[in-house]
Amino acid sequence: MDFQITLLPGDGIGPEVIEKAVQILQIIEKFTDNRFHFSKELIGGCSIDANGTALTEEVLNACRQSDAVLLGAVGGPKWDNPDSNIRPEQGLLALRKGLKVYANLRPVKVHPALMAASPLKEEKLSGVDMLVVRELTGGLYFGEPKGRSIINGQEHAVDTLIYSEEEIRRIVKMSFELARNRRKKVTSVDKANVLESSRLWRKVAMEVSRDFPDVILEHMLVDTASMRLVTSPSSFDVIVTENMFGDILTDEASVLTGSMGMLPSASLGNGKPGLYEPIHGSAPDIAGKGIANPIGMILSAALMLRFSLQMEKEALMIEQAVNRTIADGCRTADMGGSLSTEMMTEEIIRRIHE
Repeated sequence: MDFQITLLPGDGIGPEVIEKAVQILQIIEKFTDNRFHFSKELIGGCSIDANGTALTEEVLNACRQSDAVLLGAVGGPKWDNPDSNIRPEQGLLALRKGLKVYANLRPVKVHPALMAASPLKEEKLSGVDMLVVRELTGGLYFGEPKGRSIINGQEHAVDTLIYSEEEIRRIVKMSFELARNRRKKVTSVDKANVLESSRLWRKVAMEVSRDFPDVILEHMLVDTASMRLVTSPSSFDVIVTENMFGDILTDEASVLTGSMGMLPSASLGNGKPGLYEPIHGSAPDIAGKGIANPIGMILSAALMLRFSLQMEKEALMIEQAVNRTIADGCRTADMGGSLSTEMMTEEIIRRIHE
C-alpha cells in the first residue's frame, strides 16, 4: 500500500529529529511492500514568520488528507512574548482540534540499562510500565470564555475549564479498553474535592467502569498522583486524566526514564489521521548542534506504524532495535553519553538490519 505522511518539523530541534524518523521509515520500507510518501509543511514559529499564523488552513487540510502526521516540536525564545496574540503553541492546539484527536497516549517504561540515569533510586523504578491517557481537546486549553480585560483599572485574565459528559466518556472508555490488554487497572486522576468538572469526570468514570468488570478503577486526586509518580510509580498501569493535569503529569513521569528525549506519544481520534510526536519541546539551546536525542521521535514513528498504518511487525522492529541500542550502551548527551543525533540513528539502523 501507499501511505501519505505529512511532516511538520516545526521549530528548534524539530527538523533535526524528524529527519531521522524519516530515515528510519525509509529503511523500514525495504522490509515491506508498503511505501511512504512524505510532504513537509510549516507549523509553529516558522509558520508565524512565513505566514503570520501558527497553522494555516491549507496545512491543516493537507494533514486531514494524510494517513498520518509526524510532528517535531514548536516554540522558542524568538516567539516567547506573553503579550503576543500569536504564539507557536496555538498551531499545536489548532492541529489537535482540527484533526479531532482527543486522546493522547504516552507510554512510560524505564529501560533497565537507564535506571542509573533517573533521579529516583533503582528500587523505585523496578517494574515501571505505565500508559498515560490524556484528554486532548477539552478543558482549560480550549474552554470559552478566555482572554484579558481591564476592570476598574486592573488587568484581569480568565480561562474556562469546561467538559461535556461525552468528552469524558469517550476518553475514559478508551483507557479501559487499553487497560484490558495490559494489567487491567485504570487510575482516573481528578480534583473532585474542589472542581465541579472533576466531580462530573469522576461520576462518568464510575459509569463507564460498569461495562468493564474485569478492570479495576481507582480514583486519585491530582496532587496525590503527582506524589505517587515519584514514590511508587510501578503501582500505575493506565492513568486517564483531563488535559492540563495530563500535560503536567506526563512531563513529571518522563523524568522516571532519565530523559524527556526518550518518550514518544500518539494522539488519536475516531479515525485517520493520527498525530505522532515526541513529548520533548523544541530545545532551542541545542538546536542546530546535532546532539538532540532522536529516540522519542523515532519511537513516535513506530507508534504511527502501529496505530495508523496497522504495521505491527514493523513497529516492533523499530522498538526492538531501539531497546538493543540502549542495552548496548549507546547514549546521546541527554542520556550521559556523547553520540550525535546522526550517530545514534546509525546505531539504530544497524540493529534494524541485524
